[in-house]
Amino acid sequence: MSEYDVLIVGAGHAGAQAAIQLRQMGFEGSVAMLGDEKEPPYERPPLSKEYLAGDKSFDRILIRPHAFWSERKVDLLLGRRVHKVDAASKTVTTSNDEVIGYDKLIWATGGTPRLLTCAGSDASGIYSVRRRDDVDAIMAHLPEVGHVVVIGGGYIGLEAAAVLTKLGKSVTLLEALDRVLARVAGAELSQFYEAEHRAHGVDLRTKTLVDCIESTDGRATAVLLADGTRIAADMVIVGIGIIPETGPLIAAGASGGNGVDVDAFCRTSLPDIYAVGDCAAHSNGFASGAQIRLESVQNANDQAKVAVQHILGQENEYDAVPWFWSNQYDLKLQTVGLSTGYDHTIVRGDPATRSFSVLYLKGGKLIALDCVNMIKDYVQGRAHVVSGATLDQAQLADASIPLKEVGLA
Repeated sequence: MSEYDVLIVGAGHAGAQAAIQLRQMGFEGSVAMLGDEKEPPYERPPLSKEYLAGDKSFDRILIRPHAFWSERKVDLLLGRRVHKVDAASKTVTTSNDEVIGYDKLIWATGGTPRLLTCAGSDASGIYSVRRRDDVDAIMAHLPEVGHVVVIGGGYIGLEAAAVLTKLGKSVTLLEALDRVLARVAGAELSQFYEAEHRAHGVDLRTKTLVDCIESTDGRATAVLLADGTRIAADMVIVGIGIIPETGPLIAAGASGGNGVDVDAFCRTSLPDIYAVGDCAAHSNGFASGAQIRLESVQNANDQAKVAVQHILGQENEYDAVPWFWSNQYDLKLQTVGLSTGYDHTIVRGDPATRSFSVLYLKGGKLIALDCVNMIKDYVQGRAHVVSGATLDQAQLADASIPLKEVGLA
């Protein structure tokens, strides 16, 4: 049986950052990173953007070059999945019955795409956008594709629609709710992106439910809607969220529901087992202390650092400011803070100029910003989100006043 001082399960952003942080902090013990893909750690956000568009090769989205890991003495155990965790014996068992021991375990498995469950959803020609293999399969199929139906109006669906439109494909995007980005942004931002996509030729439909997928010879050929409408499709892309990969930990007795529960140091309820990244449910001060999961590179990296610091004897609680980004067409969206629970919005600037910000307030305090081609607002607004101060709303709305100069109410 192989055994490691620190075993990292998951070879995405969070797992890679944990391994990097261990070595940067001078940890000299044995480290292994186990992942179910064959590739070393790579960046996932470009999959639905630059990689799908062909603007970046795979080598350019690697988190570190191949040689980095061997030079830092991090064993890569790739093409493996953990199906059992034994907290008492401090071992994990992989799907091929390999048993690996650990002193400390960092669970950084992220999540798997939520799949369609309707009739016909097992046909070929239906894709998620989560892994390199997913996008490689899409790219291989694209030359014979004229029309794509994208199901889901979140960031993944919108980014894929933007790239596919740029590649000359006819795109229909279907969103079940009454607006795109409904779970993460206000109506002002949703309306702006809906208009942008339609202006670029996307047939974007909200309040639209899928009934089933039609297929011919096992390949998807159409999406049938609940109202009986039939939309022909040469390809279907599904972006309806992820399911956190926590099964073995929960089976081993870890506390959790929507993700595995962790404390301020990213410890699970099991001894010497930490969880970080998309799969970790934590109490977040920027969400009024609610137990949430954050699906972002920022969260993955910052939680990995907190867990490693704790392993090495430094107790620094996780309190990082959440931030996100999305590239669609020539629009760069940057978000800081969490808008959940906002009771008022301020649009700063004119959306018609394609450079503006939506400010989210709760009880008079600025809790988040969505900045479209407005880097200064993004950079300067961060301090206000952190401070929790009550600001002058007239000044907030005046785009001629830099956010850093906005006074208190």
